[in-house]
Amino acid sequence: MDLKQIAKDTSKTLISYLTYQALRVVMAQLDETEPKRSYWLRQFTERESIQNGEAYLQALFKEEQRLAFRILTVREHIAEQVADYLPEMLRTGIQQANMQQRAQQLERMTQVDPASDSYVGDLHPESNELEGDR
Repeated sequence: MDLKQIAKDTSKTLISYLTYQALRVVMAQLDETEPKRSYWLRQFTERESIQNGEAYLQALFKEEQRLAFRILTVREHIAEQVADYLPEMLRTGIQQANMQQRAQQLERMTQVDPASDSYVGDLHPESNELEGDR
């Protein structure tokens, strides 16, 4: 497991997500102040995928530099605001999600099937599959 690469990939994904959030903020602002520019930005976003935030911004810089700089500024502001909370929220969120998944799986494994008077979650000895999964 290459933790450094996982961290890099996670960071890249988070940066793209913050770019998307910044785009949403800028669009909402433009809806109120400059509806024509908002419409143009929506059309641009339909043509250019926001999936890769950096590629999206590069394309936007070629067509509308002012909007690209605005998104960069908003993205940076969002990053500064969430950076302090993110590590703890991530740890807590993962722990809670894992606990919920484990509890749901335990519940599935221990359910009684009234028709056969056996546990739905009994392991089938030959295949190591849950009987309910077959």
